[in-house]
Amino acid sequence: MRCPYCSHIEDKVVDSRESKDGSSIRRRRECLGCARRFTSYERIDEIPFMVVKKDGRREMFDRGKILSGLFRASEKRPISVNQLEGIADEAEKNVQDSLDREMSTSEIGKMIMRRLKALDKVAYVRFASVYLEFEDVSAFMAELKDLVRSRERTTAKKVKKSKK
Repeated sequence: MRCPYCSHIEDKVVDSRESKDGSSIRRRRECLGCARRFTSYERIDEIPFMVVKKDGRREMFDRGKILSGLFRASEKRPISVNQLEGIADEAEKNVQDSLDREMSTSEIGKMIMRRLKALDKVAYVRFASVYLEFEDVSAFMAELKDLVRSRERTTAKKVKKSKK
């Protein structure tokens, strides 16, 4: 911090107080060059996390929207709120960890679908039916058939292991 009176670079903080709303910190400083006091304010500059929609629009990341979709998809299913919170936490962490502070909704949706597929197939199908925006019933049926085939492969692997 440069002294506004003598431009000396070194100072010491005499007093620090947080603002009433908590958005900034007021610091009283004393210049080590001229011994005059001055006030500085520090505030956190928050840059919002953004998502890029399918049509190219950008909007602020909203964890509530993810949870809302997860709750709808898992309605009347044996999935705990903690499990859904964990999926939303992972989605939020992925956005926060992205270098440019934004992520496409398709990447977020794919991650959520992978987690739901491992957790509960019905919730996965419900979420996918809205997220993937199937054009017609045949596209939806193709996804269901793929889900059944992957389940059959998993069952066959378990049977092979139990025979050994």
